[in-house]
Amino acid sequence: MSRTIFGILGAVAVTAAAFALPAAAQTADPAHDPFPPFKIGEGLYYVGASDYSSYLIVTKAGLIVIDGGDAPTGHQVVGNIRTLGFDPANIKILLNTHEHFDHAAGLAEIKRAAPGAKFYASAADGAIVAAGGRGDPFLKGERFYYEPVEPDVTLKDGQTVSLGGWTLTAHITPGHTPGCTTWTFPVTVAGKVRQALDHCSSSVLPGYKLGKTETYPGQTADYEKSFATWKKLPCEVFIASHGQFFDMKAKKAALDAGKADAFVDPEGCRSFYAKAEAAFRTELKKQNP
Repeated sequence: MSRTIFGILGAVAVTAAAFALPAAAQTADPAHDPFPPFKIGEGLYYVGASDYSSYLIVTKAGLIVIDGGDAPTGHQVVGNIRTLGFDPANIKILLNTHEHFDHAAGLAEIKRAAPGAKFYASAADGAIVAAGGRGDPFLKGERFYYEPVEPDVTLKDGQTVSLGGWTLTAHITPGHTPGCTTWTFPVTVAGKVRQALDHCSSSVLPGYKLGKTETYPGQTADYEKSFATWKKLPCEVFIASHGQFFDMKAKKAALDAGKADAFVDPEGCRSFYAKAEAAFRTELKKQNP
């Protein structure tokens, strides 16, 4: 199969085939191929797979991890943290962008490595993670289910999470999922404090219903509100739940070539959201002529 299990359609939507793979096929998914961990900025590291993203934040009081990828990626995250010289047992806070298996199925493995870590999630998506993927309004069936993790803290829009001098802000940006969460926080890159944005997802999955008939009640309005939010948020260091969203591999190559601020890309962030919103509106018009 030439596409990854994620498979971008028009750069912003997931192919139907990608989410129709049986569990056995997912084990060969190149999106969770191992990828070497690396430093993005002071205290901020990429510890995810080839496409399923995960981030490590190193603070004076312990570690923060955002997202666990799918189950194989979760194993890699733990290993990548060790490779960087940190102890996964020192993870104090575990965060999530959204409840789909390719971002939440690895959380249980990370939690096993750090049983004392507190898991923070939005109310809508946290309930689905607690049920191991069951309850998702669209992705149904065993191939999408995973080992559940119960949230310790339920996040509200605009709530901050702080540890060891770092403060992250949760922005509930639903549409792709009912409780999709985008994270913003300051980080020093190439000697300058920048505003980082970890994008949840704005993809409209093939099969989502918008407009008069919706995949879940209020989904269309959720997308509208979220695009308005995303366009207002500071976004200098652009990262996301999938490496493909922010050209992770190309930027990593530039970083390796000596460009210390390779991940500083406000123009790329703006361009991404413009294309994502255009794709949403095209699909909305197509379904509601």
